[in-house]
Amino acid sequence: MTLESTFDVIVVGLGAMGSATAYQLSKRGAKVLGLEAFTPAHDKGSSHGESRIIRQAYFEDPAYVPLVLRAYELWDQLQEESNENLLTITGGVAIGPTKGTLVTGCLRSATKYGLGHDLFDAKEMRRRFPQFALTEDEVAFYEEKAGYLKPEECIRQHLRGASRRGADLRFEEPVLSWTASQEGDGISVTTERQSYHARSLVISVGPWFAELLPDVAMPVVVSRRVLFWLKPLYGSSNFDRGVFPIFLWEPEGSPLFYGLPRISENGSPKVGIHSGNETCTPSTIDRRIHPRDASAIRSAIGTRIPALNGEISHTATCMYTMTPDEHFIIDTHPNYPQVSLAAGFSGHGFKFSSVVGEILCDLAMTRETSTDIRIFSGSRFRKRG
Repeated sequence: MTLESTFDVIVVGLGAMGSATAYQLSKRGAKVLGLEAFTPAHDKGSSHGESRIIRQAYFEDPAYVPLVLRAYELWDQLQEESNENLLTITGGVAIGPTKGTLVTGCLRSATKYGLGHDLFDAKEMRRRFPQFALTEDEVAFYEEKAGYLKPEECIRQHLRGASRRGADLRFEEPVLSWTASQEGDGISVTTERQSYHARSLVISVGPWFAELLPDVAMPVVVSRRVLFWLKPLYGSSNFDRGVFPIFLWEPEGSPLFYGLPRISENGSPKVGIHSGNETCTPSTIDRRIHPRDASAIRSAIGTRIPALNGEISHTATCMYTMTPDEHFIIDTHPNYPQVSLAAGFSGHGFKFSSVVGEILCDLAMTRETSTDIRIFSGSRFRKRG
């Protein structure tokens, strides 16, 4: 086993957040080593599935809005650099009871940050988007600038951009262990192949977070999710990206579910249920699709998007890494300021990966960031005991 001590920063995990971090570090001239246990843009974790929603009026908390606005800017820059279509604007609707968490949260964020939006009742939705069948006590919050990202291609372009700028990216090389200097400067990482040394370390490994950081008091729970691509029963063109918006739907008394248009002529619209409590680990996740999975999605869309309730085209499983409050963890290690952590993206984090990479780059290089990330502090869990 040899020892290398020539890197400024080592990034462990080259998925959504790690690839963006390696990209940002390389843009600033840092000497970067990236380590990934799997192949580039793999389907083993949480950053796959053809399309991911991006939206501005963030119902989860208004604190996310400045970050997502910056994320849009960075996605546009990556598109321009790569000459690849990464972000598509379709418009988006958030449907639910007038006083429900989803609609009131969207309105709160839109009002605070002056985001353009409309509020449609059931009648107006039938006129504007007849694919959806709202009840008379439901409304739809509409935002024009919502759309979707292509996650696998976003990761590939971040990796390519980093590699072009000199980042050393190594795949199928799992990390076995890491250590950090008590003096606050310097870390070592050991893999099956060799050991590496650097000034700073970034760990963003999705559902593998607890395995690499078992002693950190930042609780995360991994849970299984299933994605469905469905062939419409009729009017397939009504689900094209030019006419069918991304959507979130919060039925009263039922789990929130979401969907996206078909993104290619031969493709199918995609739907999934956001909530769920089927916990797992990366090694125990059940990748099979069960009748209960199909039953749950058909129950969600059956009367609400009836034309979409057709044959299943294909499916995929993924993992959510959840924090107790469903907000992210973006922070430095409580004992080692040279170690930056990103985890717990709770199923809604991919759209932020471009800006999270920028933040993690700040933390790795200067130990601070001008971006307000107080809501994501890992210390919030320790304060709650």
